[in-house]
Amino acid sequence: MSLQWTIVAVCLYTEMIVAILLLLPFISPTRWRSFFRSRLVNVFTSYANLYFIVIMIILLILFADGIRDVRRYSSPISAEEVRTNPGAETVLHMKLFRAQRNFYIAGFALFLFLVLRRLVTLINSQAALQANFDAAQKQATSATTAAKRFMEEQENKSNEVDEKRKDKKLEAAKTEITDLKNELTRVNTDRDAMKQQAESVAKEYDRLMKEHDKLQEVVKKLEGGSSGSKKDE
Repeated sequence: MSLQWTIVAVCLYTEMIVAILLLLPFISPTRWRSFFRSRLVNVFTSYANLYFIVIMIILLILFADGIRDVRRYSSPISAEEVRTNPGAETVLHMKLFRAQRNFYIAGFALFLFLVLRRLVTLINSQAALQANFDAAQKQATSATTAAKRFMEEQENKSNEVDEKRKDKKLEAAKTEITDLKNELTRVNTDRDAMKQQAESVAKEYDRLMKEHDKLQEVVKKLEGGSSGSKKDE
C-alpha cells in the first residue's frame, strides 16, 4: 500500500474510533460540548471550516482516483496478452483488488467524515437544547416556588386580616358586654333605690295610717264626751 492510501486508511480507522466514542451512551452531550469548547480543541476548531474543505477535497480526489483505477483495471485482458504473458491476468486481478480496496477505503473515509461532522453538529445542538431545557426548568421551578411563597404570604396576610377582624369583633363584643354590665349595674342600683324608696313610702304610709287611726279614735272620744254632756243638760 502506497503512502497516500496508508494515510487514508489511518484516517478511516481514526474516524471509526471517533464515531464509536461519540456514540457511547454513558458520555452525555453536555460533556462532549464542554470538550469541544476546551482550549485545546478551540485551537483546531478556529479553522474548522478550512480543514473540513481541504480534507473533503483530498478525499474526493482520492475517491475519484480509486474509481478511475477500478475502471482501468476492470477491462478484460485480450487472449494475445495472456499467451505472451501468462502472469498478466494475475497481475491485473491483483491491481484490480488494490484499486477496489483503495476505492472502498476512500469512499468509507469520505462517508464517515461527513457523518462525523453531522454527528458533532447534532451533539452540540442537543447539548444546547439540554442546557436551555435545564435553564427553563430551573426558571419554572423558581417561578413556581415564588408563586407558592406569594400565595402563602397572601394567605398569611388574609389570616392576619381575619385575625385582626376577629380581634376587633372580640374587642367590640367585650366593650358591648362591659357596657351591658354597667347598664345592668345601674339598673340594679336604680331598682334597689326604688325598692328602698317604696319600702320607706310604705312605712310612712303605715305610720300615717296608724296616726289616722289614732286621730279617729281621739275624734270619736271627743264626740262621745260632747254627746254625754249634752244629755246631762
